[in-house]
Amino acid sequence: MDCCNNKMEKNENKIEHKEKKFNYEFAIQIALVAVLALLIVYDVGKISSIDSTTGGSIATVPGVVSASKIIPQGVPEVYGTELKVKYDDVSANNAQSTEAAIQKLTAYEDMQLDETQMKRYVKIGSSIACEYCCGAQSLVFSNGQRACGCAHSYAMRGLAKYLLTKHPDITDEQILNELGKWKVLFFPGVHEQKAQALTAKGVDPTNYINLASNLYRGAEKGQTQPAGGGMVGGC
Repeated sequence: MDCCNNKMEKNENKIEHKEKKFNYEFAIQIALVAVLALLIVYDVGKISSIDSTTGGSIATVPGVVSASKIIPQGVPEVYGTELKVKYDDVSANNAQSTEAAIQKLTAYEDMQLDETQMKRYVKIGSSIACEYCCGAQSLVFSNGQRACGCAHSYAMRGLAKYLLTKHPDITDEQILNELGKWKVLFFPGVHEQKAQALTAKGVDPTNYINLASNLYRGAEKGQTQPAGGGMVGGC
C-alpha cells in the first residue's frame, strides 16, 4: 500500500508541476502578445499621419521638410494692405502676378534715407543676398550702393527702404525676416533643400533669418538642387 501511495503522490506532483509550468508559459505568451500589439499600434501611428491640407495619408520621413511649412502665404501684416501685395502673388504658375508683385516692391528702391536709416539699411542689406540668381554676397555694399542688379534684389531692397521709412519702429531683425520670406518665394526649390539641411543640423528652418539670410549660407550644398534654385520671376 505504501508503494502505491508513493506512486500516487509522485503522479500528483508531476501533474501539479505540469500545471504550474503551463500557467507560467501561458502568462509569458500573453505578455509577449500584449507587447507586440503595443509596438504595432505605435509603428502605425508613427508611419502614417493625416495631411490636413489634402485629407490624405502621408508617410513621415525624417529630415524632409514640407514646402507648406516654409512657403509664406497670405497678406503681410504690416505692409501688405498698404502696398497691395500678398505672398501668394508670387507663383511659378502665374508670371504676370509674380512680376507685378516684384514691381510693387521695387518701386521704393530709390527712396532716400537719412543717416540713421542708411546705417540700418546697410546692416540689413549686408545680411542677405540674391546668391541663387547672380551669386552676390549681399544686397548692398558697405556704402549703401547696390551690390546686385537682379529684379529680386531690387524688390528686397525696395521693401527694406519702405519699412525703414514708413515703419521705423520695426526692428532690423523683423525687416530681415520679411526680406527672407520674399527670397524664399523667389527661390522655393533651393530653400526646401536648405530647410532639410538645417533641420538635420537642429536649426529651425521656419525662422526666415535662419533659412534665407547669410547666417547659414551654403548649408544646402551637397544636396540635389533645381537649376536656378527653382527660381520664380525674372532675374
